[in-house]
Amino acid sequence: MPVEVIMPKLGMAMKEGTVSQWNKTEGEAVKKGDPIASISSEKIEMEIESPADGSVLKINVPEGKGVPPGTVICYIGNPDEEVAATAAPVQEEKGQKEEIQAAHPAPPPKKPGKARVKISPVARKMAEASGIKPEDIIGTGPGGRITKEDVEQAIASAKESRKQDIPVQAVAEEPQRIPVSGMRKVIAERMHLSLQSAAQLTITMKADVTELLALQTQVKETIAKRYGSKLTITDFVARAAILALENHPEMNSAFMDNTIVTYLEIHLGIATAVEKGLVVPVIRHAESKSLIDLAKEIKEKAAAARAGKLPADEMQGSTFTISSLGASGVEFFTPILNPPEAGILGVGAVSDEAVFIGDKIEKRSRLPLSLTFDHRVLDGAPAAAFLQTVKQYLEEPVTMLL
Repeated sequence: MPVEVIMPKLGMAMKEGTVSQWNKTEGEAVKKGDPIASISSEKIEMEIESPADGSVLKINVPEGKGVPPGTVICYIGNPDEEVAATAAPVQEEKGQKEEIQAAHPAPPPKKPGKARVKISPVARKMAEASGIKPEDIIGTGPGGRITKEDVEQAIASAKESRKQDIPVQAVAEEPQRIPVSGMRKVIAERMHLSLQSAAQLTITMKADVTELLALQTQVKETIAKRYGSKLTITDFVARAAILALENHPEMNSAFMDNTIVTYLEIHLGIATAVEKGLVVPVIRHAESKSLIDLAKEIKEKAAAARAGKLPADEMQGSTFTISSLGASGVEFFTPILNPPEAGILGVGAVSDEAVFIGDKIEKRSRLPLSLTFDHRVLDGAPAAAFLQTVKQYLEEPVTMLL
């Protein structure tokens, strides 16, 4: 009897999963444990393995199609077995299907056993949109996997080649179109919802972190020997924000159903860039953690998120978020609230500046801070007081260790 392969539930909040790429075709032989497809949810991308030996009898869900958890996406069984007639494949929307078929005629079916091209889902979509065959691209990723950068290089090479053959007055090329799905779709929806549903205002300050950087250098060797870790600017900012939230609990709030909800615990979100977007690992009960424990958990969860191994449940439920673009050289920016939170703190890049200290000019290290808050929850004065408290802790770093 054919074995059903279902769309797994990758967390309590998961409503839909998308088949990013099929690694096997109908009729192709598989062994138990073989990766047969890549799937993605709102925050996670992973591979599904074959639950049994046999062949792929029927693929029920096409690439790029989102379905609820529990949906049968394919069947595995013996080549002579038949799938019940009720197991109809999930169809794409008629208009979309006709448009795709018109633009990209269906390729001939692959022969069972044909070597599979290793290519990331994003890279495959870019290649298809540009009319470039993945087989013609040399992959530079692990195991020869074709990456987004490899496709971009192939597109650039193809354009350069066409320039030599096409007259100067040729018509401009069609722009590439990449369907929005998976993590990018969720980010787009949530950010748009955030800007539509909250009265967002951003205020900025600069903190003098000269003493903080000196303390960071002073304890660097001790921290490395004793804890096998290091303290970063983000770790210090996180600690300062937590202490400031304890002093200003109105910032640790949310606006929901015409009600201001103020949380008693601090669940700190740390915005983390991953290959295909942005996720927010959550440090729960952050107010109860020491600076060292906080730093370790931030690093561990960020690493797990980048590797795609952090459970979805650990990326939800934050009450306040920190977003840093300092590593990219950005100073001030306008972070967007992570709904339904009332505040998000943006951290920029440290820079050396000439500052008057009394009547003397000194070189000081200054850190840009950008606080976006929901004006429905609190006004400018209390928001500025919160940011001033964060600044004070950063400028007097010893107080964060007491």
